[in-house]
Amino acid sequence: PGQSGVPSSGLGSLGRHWQDAGYMIVYVTGRPDMQKHRVVAWLAQHNFPHGAVSFCDGLTHDPLRQKAAFLQSLRTEAELSIVAGYGSPKDVWVYSSLGLAPSHIYIVGRAVKKLSNQCQFLSEGYVAHLAQLEAAALAQSPKGPPRPVLGKGTYGCPAPVDFLRKQSQLLRSRGSSQAERDGGPVPAAPRLPR
Repeated sequence: PGQSGVPSSGLGSLGRHWQDAGYMIVYVTGRPDMQKHRVVAWLAQHNFPHGAVSFCDGLTHDPLRQKAAFLQSLRTEAELSIVAGYGSPKDVWVYSSLGLAPSHIYIVGRAVKKLSNQCQFLSEGYVAHLAQLEAAALAQSPKGPPRPVLGKGTYGCPAPVDFLRKQSQLLRSRGSSQAERDGGPVPAAPRLPR
């Protein structure tokens, strides 16, 4: 199981699929910020693509509300569109509160009847879902938008949006880029589609 009890098998490849399609990956966890090194190490160990990582500020009694507030601030302050959300049944409320359509909320595991109209259950797992996404992408277009590149070895967000740079919840943890280590100029962050 993954960090929140969600199996990790296939998640890294799924993340790379979205990243290759030109989307920014944002990992939002209900874990407190004091666990950032453990979470980032887990992401790296399971070969997840680089992306922004958001944690709860300290211990909280309502991590789902904090997740929703963070994602809402991405939409309003950073003017980013959220196109898909993945997680466990408890995350359905978070994504629904943002107005994400049930067809774009993906939950792995056994279907829960009371949530059946609010999300897509991936009962066959992330690997089967990835195969469906890849087949649909091939049918639509052989070429997608250019892939944004994050510095190697970083789980942070060098996005051009001031809002993301200011957030204490985001972690740029896995070391500096090669240019930073060599003392050279840091390349400008790519512009991401909104």
